[in-house]
Amino acid sequence: MTDLMDDPVLARIQEALELYNAGRRAEAREAFSEIWTGLSDGDAFHQCILAHYMADAQDEPADELAWDRRALDAANRISRERPDAAALSVLSLFPSLYLNLADVLHRTGDIAGARKHLQLAEQASDALVDDNYGRMIRHGIERLAVRLQNAS
Repeated sequence: MTDLMDDPVLARIQEALELYNAGRRAEAREAFSEIWTGLSDGDAFHQCILAHYMADAQDEPADELAWDRRALDAANRISRERPDAAALSVLSLFPSLYLNLADVLHRTGDIAGARKHLQLAEQASDALVDDNYGRMIRHGIERLAVRLQNAS
């Protein structure tokens, strides 16, 4: 397997993510789109990572939802098809993928769907380690759970 740190697609995704983190959302979306177009090989690992970040860069909840679903679909393909380090590394993404879907479903008014995906995020959170990322995702799950308790 290729070392993930030497992966040229992941390097390009990181460059686009840096645009997003710098507040240059439109440029990040354009860069993510160019990378997506180049993923003709259908590599599920690259698709998962890219779609996960592309969802965050969207301005419209419906677009965000579509990208979140693409990310989850790709993650599911990885977990079924690849018994390697890439598959293991994606397991820690499932809580975040489910949380993102729950959040956008809540914002689009699909409370039942949001609750379902929040429950999946809670169940998948066992894959998280006790580091900043794990604590951030667990805190996000807790915050969304409170918001959903107050939703009709």
